[in-house]
Amino acid sequence: MTSSRGHRIVNIEMARKLLAKAAAPPDWQLTAEQFQITLERSATHRFGSGSAAGEPPEAKASSAYFESLRLADLALACACSAGCSAAWDHFVAQYRPELYRAARAIAGESGARELADSLYAELFGLREKEGQRKSLFDYFHGRSKLGTWLRAILAQRHVDDFRRGRKTDSLDDADDGEQHNEPVASNTAPDPEREKYLVMMQATLAAILDALAPGDRLRLAYYYVDELTLAQIGKLLGEHEATVSRKLERTRREVRQQVEAALLKERKLSEAQLRLCFEYAREQWPFDLTLRLQAGQSRPVSARD
Repeated sequence: MTSSRGHRIVNIEMARKLLAKAAAPPDWQLTAEQFQITLERSATHRFGSGSAAGEPPEAKASSAYFESLRLADLALACACSAGCSAAWDHFVAQYRPELYRAARAIAGESGARELADSLYAELFGLREKEGQRKSLFDYFHGRSKLGTWLRAILAQRHVDDFRRGRKTDSLDDADDGEQHNEPVASNTAPDPEREKYLVMMQATLAAILDALAPGDRLRLAYYYVDELTLAQIGKLLGEHEATVSRKLERTRREVRQQVEAALLKERKLSEAQLRLCFEYAREQWPFDLTLRLQAGQSRPVSARD
Protein backbone atom coordinates (compact mmCIF):
# COMPACT_ATOMS: atom_id res chain seq x y z
CA MET A 1 0.00 0.00 0.00
CA THR A 2 1.31 3.43 -0.94
CA SER A 3 0.16 7.00 -0.60
CA SER A 4 -1.12 9.09 -3.48
CA ARG A 5 2.48 10.17 -4.19
CA GLY A 6 3.76 6.62 -4.24
CA HIS A 7 5.35 6.83 -0.78
CA ARG A 8 5.22 4.00 1.69
CA ILE A 9 3.32 5.02 4.81
CA VAL A 10 5.53 2.75 6.91
CA ASN A 11 9.09 1.98 5.91
CA ILE A 12 10.41 -1.52 6.37
CA GLU A 13 12.79 -0.52 9.17
CA MET A 14 9.91 0.84 11.24
CA ALA A 15 7.87 -2.29 10.49
CA ARG A 16 10.73 -4.47 11.77
CA LYS A 17 11.04 -2.37 14.92
CA LEU A 18 7.31 -2.53 15.64
CA LEU A 19 7.16 -6.26 14.89
CA ALA A 20 9.97 -6.84 17.36
CA LYS A 21 8.06 -4.84 19.97
CA ALA A 22 4.96 -6.95 19.28
CA ALA A 23 7.00 -10.02 20.30
CA ALA A 24 5.20 -12.39 17.95
CA PRO A 25 6.33 -16.01 18.50
CA PRO A 26 8.62 -17.40 15.78
CA ASP A 27 6.16 -20.17 14.87
CA TRP A 28 3.69 -17.53 13.66
CA GLN A 29 6.17 -16.95 10.80
CA LEU A 30 5.09 -13.32 10.56
CA THR A 31 7.34 -11.26 8.29
CA ALA A 32 8.13 -7.57 8.51
CA GLU A 33 6.66 -7.16 5.04
CA GLN A 34 3.32 -8.65 6.14
CA PHE A 35 3.27 -6.49 9.27
CA GLN A 36 4.17 -3.45 7.19
CA ILE A 37 1.02 -3.91 5.08
CA THR A 38 -1.10 -4.28 8.24
CA LEU A 39 0.40 -1.14 9.77
CA GLU A 40 -0.18 0.80 6.56
CA ARG A 41 -3.80 -0.33 6.47
CA SER A 42 -4.23 0.88 10.05
CA ALA A 43 -2.67 4.26 9.29
CA THR A 44 -4.71 4.75 6.14
CA HIS A 45 -7.90 3.92 8.04
CA ARG A 46 -6.97 6.46 10.72
CA PHE A 47 -5.58 9.30 8.63
CA GLY A 48 -6.83 8.68 5.09
CA SER A 49 -4.56 8.78 2.07
CA GLY A 50 -3.46 12.39 2.44
CA SER A 51 -4.84 15.85 2.88
CA ALA A 52 -6.42 17.96 0.18
CA ALA A 53 -3.12 19.77 -0.18
CA GLY A 54 -1.41 16.52 -1.01
CA GLU A 55 0.28 16.03 2.34
CA PRO A 56 1.72 12.49 2.47
CA PRO A 57 -0.08 10.34 5.04
CA GLU A 58 3.22 9.42 6.70
CA ALA A 59 3.51 13.06 7.81
CA LYS A 60 0.39 12.51 9.90
CA ALA A 61 0.97 8.87 10.79
CA SER A 62 3.91 9.60 13.06
CA SER A 63 5.74 7.02 15.06
CA ALA A 64 3.68 8.09 18.08
CA TYR A 65 0.57 6.69 16.41
CA PHE A 66 2.17 3.31 15.75
CA GLU A 67 3.61 3.17 19.25
CA SER A 68 0.08 3.71 20.60
CA LEU A 69 -1.29 0.61 18.83
CA ARG A 70 -1.96 -2.72 20.49
CA LEU A 71 0.97 -4.24 18.59
CA ALA A 72 0.77 -7.75 20.07
CA ASP A 73 -2.94 -7.98 19.20
CA LEU A 74 -2.30 -6.52 15.75
CA ALA A 75 0.45 -9.09 15.10
CA LEU A 76 -1.89 -11.91 16.13
CA ALA A 77 -4.61 -10.64 13.79
CA CYS A 78 -2.09 -10.29 10.98
CA ALA A 79 -0.75 -13.83 11.43
CA CYS A 80 -4.26 -15.30 11.65
CA SER A 81 -5.29 -13.43 8.50
CA ALA A 82 -2.24 -14.89 6.75
CA GLY A 83 -3.51 -18.39 7.60
CA CYS A 84 -0.91 -19.37 10.19
CA SER A 85 -2.16 -22.43 12.08
CA ALA A 86 -0.03 -21.72 15.16
CA ALA A 87 -1.41 -18.19 15.41
CA TRP A 88 -4.96 -19.43 14.94
CA ASP A 89 -4.47 -22.07 17.67
CA HIS A 90 -3.23 -19.32 19.99
CA PHE A 91 -6.22 -17.15 19.16
CA VAL A 92 -8.71 -19.95 19.78
CA ALA A 93 -7.09 -20.91 23.09
CA GLN A 94 -6.96 -17.33 24.34
CA TYR A 95 -10.17 -15.84 23.00
CA ARG A 96 -12.70 -18.67 22.61
CA PRO A 97 -13.89 -18.60 26.25
CA GLU A 98 -14.21 -14.80 26.06
CA LEU A 99 -16.12 -15.02 22.77
CA TYR A 100 -18.62 -17.51 24.15
CA ARG A 101 -19.15 -15.46 27.30
CA ALA A 102 -19.75 -12.35 25.21
CA ALA A 103 -22.08 -14.23 22.84
CA ARG A 104 -24.15 -15.53 25.77
CA ALA A 105 -24.45 -12.01 27.15
CA ILE A 106 -25.56 -10.68 23.77
CA ALA A 107 -27.74 -13.48 22.35
CA GLY A 108 -28.59 -15.63 25.36
CA GLU A 109 -27.86 -19.31 25.79
CA SER A 110 -29.96 -20.39 22.81
CA GLY A 111 -28.20 -18.23 20.23
CA ALA A 112 -24.71 -17.93 21.70
CA ARG A 113 -23.03 -20.91 20.04
CA GLU A 114 -24.21 -20.11 16.55
CA LEU A 115 -23.37 -16.41 16.90
CA ALA A 116 -19.83 -17.11 18.14
CA ASP A 117 -19.13 -19.96 15.72
CA SER A 118 -20.29 -18.00 12.69
CA LEU A 119 -17.84 -15.26 13.70
CA TYR A 120 -15.04 -17.84 13.73
CA ALA A 121 -15.79 -18.58 10.08
CA GLU A 122 -15.60 -14.90 9.15
CA LEU A 123 -12.38 -14.44 11.08
CA PHE A 124 -10.78 -17.40 9.36
CA GLY A 125 -11.93 -16.12 6.00
CA LEU A 126 -14.89 -17.47 4.04
CA ARG A 127 -15.21 -14.88 1.31
CA GLU A 128 -12.79 -14.54 -1.54
CA LYS A 129 -11.92 -11.34 -3.36
CA GLU A 130 -9.86 -11.48 -6.54
CA GLY A 131 -8.89 -15.05 -5.71
CA GLN A 132 -7.67 -14.17 -2.22
CA ARG A 133 -9.24 -15.34 1.02
CA LYS A 134 -10.73 -12.36 2.85
CA SER A 135 -10.50 -12.51 6.62
CA LEU A 136 -12.39 -10.32 9.05
CA PHE A 137 -9.08 -9.87 10.87
CA ASP A 138 -8.09 -7.47 8.06
CA TYR A 139 -10.51 -4.95 9.58
CA PHE A 140 -8.79 -4.94 12.97
CA HIS A 141 -6.48 -1.92 13.10
CA GLY A 142 -4.99 -2.26 16.58
CA ARG A 143 -6.42 0.90 18.09
CA SER A 144 -8.39 -1.04 20.71
CA LYS A 145 -7.85 -4.36 22.42
CA LEU A 146 -8.61 -7.34 20.21
CA GLY A 147 -11.12 -8.62 22.78
CA THR A 148 -12.96 -5.29 22.78
CA TRP A 149 -13.11 -5.30 18.98
CA LEU A 150 -14.40 -8.89 18.92
CA ARG A 151 -17.21 -8.06 21.34
CA ALA A 152 -18.21 -5.09 19.19
CA ILE A 153 -18.28 -7.30 16.09
CA LEU A 154 -20.43 -9.89 17.89
CA ALA A 155 -22.89 -7.21 18.94
CA GLN A 156 -23.09 -5.84 15.40
CA ARG A 157 -23.63 -9.31 13.93
CA HIS A 158 -26.44 -9.91 16.41
CA VAL A 159 -28.10 -6.63 15.38
CA ASP A 160 -27.65 -7.54 11.70
CA ASP A 161 -29.26 -10.94 12.27
CA PHE A 162 -32.15 -9.31 14.10
CA ARG A 163 -32.71 -6.88 11.27
CA ARG A 164 -32.66 -9.61 8.64
CA GLY A 165 -34.84 -11.95 10.68
CA ARG A 166 -37.50 -9.43 11.60
CA LYS A 167 -37.47 -7.46 8.33
CA THR A 168 -36.74 -4.33 10.33
CA ASP A 169 -35.64 -1.42 8.17
CA SER A 170 -33.51 0.06 10.95
CA LEU A 171 -33.23 -0.08 14.71
CA ASP A 172 -32.18 3.56 14.72
CA ASP A 173 -34.67 5.21 12.39
CA ALA A 174 -37.37 6.18 14.91
CA ASP A 175 -37.62 9.98 14.86
CA ASP A 176 -38.27 10.35 18.58
CA GLY A 177 -36.17 7.40 19.72
CA GLU A 178 -39.21 5.40 20.78
CA GLN A 179 -40.32 2.05 19.48
CA HIS A 180 -43.37 2.08 17.26
CA ASN A 181 -44.82 -1.40 17.45
CA GLU A 182 -48.35 -1.75 16.18
CA PRO A 183 -50.55 -3.67 18.61
CA VAL A 184 -51.88 -6.94 17.29
CA ALA A 185 -55.60 -7.36 17.63
CA SER A 186 -56.51 -10.31 19.79
CA ASN A 187 -59.21 -11.43 17.37
CA THR A 188 -56.92 -11.49 14.33
CA ALA A 189 -57.69 -14.62 12.34
CA PRO A 190 -54.73 -16.91 11.52
CA ASP A 191 -53.60 -17.01 7.93
CA PRO A 192 -55.31 -20.03 6.32
CA GLU A 193 -52.20 -20.47 4.16
CA ARG A 194 -49.85 -20.85 7.15
CA GLU A 195 -50.11 -24.63 7.35
CA LYS A 196 -49.56 -24.96 3.62
CA TYR A 197 -46.41 -22.84 3.80
CA LEU A 198 -45.05 -24.81 6.76
CA VAL A 199 -45.62 -28.15 5.02
CA MET A 200 -44.01 -26.77 1.87
CA MET A 201 -40.99 -25.56 3.81
CA GLN A 202 -40.57 -28.89 5.61
CA ALA A 203 -40.74 -30.94 2.42
CA THR A 204 -38.30 -28.66 0.60
CA LEU A 205 -35.80 -28.52 3.43
CA ALA A 206 -35.96 -32.29 3.99
CA ALA A 207 -35.24 -32.97 0.31
CA ILE A 208 -32.26 -30.62 0.32
CA LEU A 209 -30.83 -32.16 3.50
CA ASP A 210 -31.22 -35.61 1.96
CA ALA A 211 -29.19 -34.48 -1.05
CA LEU A 212 -26.31 -33.06 0.97
CA ALA A 213 -22.87 -34.58 0.64
CA PRO A 214 -22.33 -37.11 3.46
CA GLY A 215 -19.59 -35.02 5.06
CA ASP A 216 -21.72 -31.90 5.13
CA ARG A 217 -24.68 -33.74 6.62
CA LEU A 218 -22.41 -35.38 9.20
CA ARG A 219 -21.07 -32.02 10.39
CA LEU A 220 -24.62 -30.68 10.73
CA ALA A 221 -25.63 -33.80 12.68
CA TYR A 222 -22.68 -33.51 15.03
CA TYR A 223 -23.39 -29.82 15.61
CA TYR A 224 -27.20 -29.69 15.77
CA VAL A 225 -28.20 -33.20 16.84
CA ASP A 226 -25.29 -34.26 19.05
CA GLU A 227 -24.55 -30.64 20.07
CA LEU A 228 -20.79 -31.14 19.88
CA THR A 229 -18.38 -28.22 19.93
CA LEU A 230 -16.32 -27.28 16.90
CA ALA A 231 -13.23 -28.72 18.58
CA GLN A 232 -14.96 -32.07 19.25
CA ILE A 233 -16.20 -32.27 15.65
CA GLY A 234 -12.74 -31.43 14.36
CA LYS A 235 -11.21 -34.19 16.47
CA LEU A 236 -13.68 -36.75 15.13
CA LEU A 237 -13.25 -35.69 11.50
CA GLY A 238 -9.55 -34.95 11.58
CA GLU A 239 -10.13 -31.28 10.74
CA HIS A 240 -9.04 -28.03 12.36
CA GLU A 241 -11.94 -26.44 14.22
CA ALA A 242 -11.61 -23.36 12.00
CA THR A 243 -12.15 -25.65 9.02
CA VAL A 244 -15.21 -27.17 10.69
CA SER A 245 -16.62 -23.71 11.35
CA ARG A 246 -15.95 -22.60 7.78
CA LYS A 247 -17.59 -25.69 6.29
CA LEU A 248 -20.60 -25.47 8.59
CA GLU A 249 -21.14 -21.85 7.60
CA ARG A 250 -20.82 -22.73 3.91
CA THR A 251 -23.32 -25.57 4.27
CA ARG A 252 -25.84 -23.38 6.12
CA ARG A 253 -25.54 -20.71 3.46
CA GLU A 254 -25.93 -23.19 0.61
CA VAL A 255 -28.94 -24.87 2.23
CA ARG A 256 -30.63 -21.50 2.65
CA GLN A 257 -29.93 -20.57 -0.98
CA GLN A 258 -31.21 -23.91 -2.26
CA VAL A 259 -34.38 -23.69 -0.17
CA GLU A 260 -35.08 -20.21 -1.52
CA ALA A 261 -34.42 -21.30 -5.10
CA ALA A 262 -36.65 -24.37 -4.78
CA LEU A 263 -39.53 -22.41 -3.28
CA LEU A 264 -39.31 -19.74 -5.96
CA LYS A 265 -38.75 -21.94 -9.01
CA GLU A 266 -40.35 -25.27 -8.17
CA ARG A 267 -43.10 -24.17 -5.80
CA LYS A 268 -43.71 -20.97 -7.80
CA LEU A 269 -43.82 -18.71 -4.77
CA SER A 270 -43.54 -14.98 -5.22
CA GLU A 271 -40.90 -12.99 -3.32
CA ALA A 272 -43.57 -11.85 -0.87
CA GLN A 273 -44.78 -15.43 -0.34
CA LEU A 274 -41.17 -16.57 0.16
CA ARG A 275 -40.66 -14.01 2.92
CA LEU A 276 -43.92 -15.08 4.51
CA CYS A 277 -42.89 -18.72 4.34
CA PHE A 278 -39.65 -18.02 6.23
CA GLU A 279 -41.46 -15.79 8.70
CA TYR A 280 -43.95 -18.54 9.57
CA ALA A 281 -41.12 -21.05 9.90
CA ARG A 282 -39.28 -18.74 12.33
CA GLU A 283 -42.39 -18.16 14.41
CA GLN A 284 -43.36 -21.81 14.56
CA TRP A 285 -40.85 -24.52 13.77
CA PRO A 286 -42.70 -27.82 14.19
CA PHE A 287 -40.21 -29.89 12.20
CA ASP A 288 -37.98 -32.50 13.78
CA LEU A 289 -35.16 -32.86 11.29
CA THR A 290 -33.10 -35.13 13.51
CA LEU A 291 -33.88 -38.22 11.48
CA ARG A 292 -33.00 -36.42 8.27
CA LEU A 293 -29.58 -35.51 9.59
CA GLN A 294 -29.02 -38.95 11.08
CA ALA A 295 -30.06 -40.79 7.92
CA GLY A 296 -27.21 -42.75 6.42
CA GLN A 297 -24.74 -41.65 9.11
CA SER A 298 -22.79 -43.86 11.42
CA ARG A 299 -21.61 -41.61 14.24
CA PRO A 300 -19.46 -42.73 17.17
CA VAL A 301 -21.44 -43.20 20.37
CA SER A 302 -18.52 -41.65 22.28
CA ALA A 303 -18.63 -38.42 20.30
CA ARG A 304 -18.88 -36.32 23.46
CA ASP A 305 -15.88 -37.92 25.15
